[in-house]
Amino acid sequence: MSTTTLRIIMNGVTGRMGYRQHLVRSILAIRADGGILLPNGDRIQVEPILVGRNEEKLAELAALHGVAEYTTDLSEALADDTATIYFDAQVTSARKDAILAAIAAGKHIYTEKPIANTVADGLELVAAANQAGVINGVVHDKLYLPGLLKLKRLIDSGFFGRILSVRGEFGYWVFEGDYLPAQRPSWNYRAEDGGGMTLDMYCHWNYVLENLFGRVEAVSSKAVTHIHERWDEHGNRYEATADDAAYGIFELEGDIIAQINSSWAVRVDRGELVEFQVDGTHGSAVAGLFGCKVQPRVNTPKPVWNPDLPTDQDFSSQWTQIPDNQEFTNGFRAQWEQFLQDVVADRPHAYDLAAGVRGLQLVDAGLTSSAEGRRVEIEQVAR
Repeated sequence: MSTTTLRIIMNGVTGRMGYRQHLVRSILAIRADGGILLPNGDRIQVEPILVGRNEEKLAELAALHGVAEYTTDLSEALADDTATIYFDAQVTSARKDAILAAIAAGKHIYTEKPIANTVADGLELVAAANQAGVINGVVHDKLYLPGLLKLKRLIDSGFFGRILSVRGEFGYWVFEGDYLPAQRPSWNYRAEDGGGMTLDMYCHWNYVLENLFGRVEAVSSKAVTHIHERWDEHGNRYEATADDAAYGIFELEGDIIAQINSSWAVRVDRGELVEFQVDGTHGSAVAGLFGCKVQPRVNTPKPVWNPDLPTDQDFSSQWTQIPDNQEFTNGFRAQWEQFLQDVVADRPHAYDLAAGVRGLQLVDAGLTSSAEGRRVEIEQVAR
């Protein structure tokens, strides 16, 4: 039995997602558990190199978590031949140039999404990675969530019969920053910094729809800035220039219709912060981050519309929760482990930069639909 140690350049770990999900709950958790045990008894161990703009924060994180190396100089990190993987969790606007530099240095690439600001920039990344022959992956964390893994089992088992429609609700109220500090960074609400609900979440919805139900063939969408005035991390007022909500209808292959509302200006009245209801000829399901409940055809009630009398049915009680009959790990960590095994095995990662471009194509189509008030067909150029 042998151990392969992968040194990973992690850029953007002082940010919320980069720190909590990727550094702490994924890479450091893997390291603490002695690495990834492979079927043949070998192990993959990991060692992060922290990169960011704030040296003081990097030093604090390194000391707190026992990380030996950190730097504010990305070029210095990329020059280290012993570091074979580059991970990017920076703001979107800084991502393309950093990834191109990492590809030029021969690093395998794993990145948050959106992978870039535009489809053209994304295609440039795909071309560079293909020419360099590096393994590349894009975060598809929602596919690894317990609720969606249960939903995938239902789909694969034929539970739904013919799937008719998907309805998604995502979001919560993000405070403006004056009354209470905002839960999300201020750049999310500035278009010039790569912010916006459509750019952020349509990349997610594309891979969820594509991998569970079918390719998105057309979209009708409306992007809205509901809250125009916000306050940043330092208490300074700023004008929100990016959309904070997007309402979309997605036409999928197989004549499936998906409707997804995404908003940072909505108060939650549902079981989880994101939920998808899937309706089919033989049954329906509602899946969230963790839970998934079902209502098969044989258990479907027969309500009758009567606006003159209050309903006597408890609709919520008519669904059955799928049990947690397997062990689920953190979704970000699960994909990290898959990507690291692909690197060691020198095989393509299932969710690559081309998948990231397809997400950007949906973003572009959604924004075009909103701006021009029309349905937009999507001709995918990256596969």
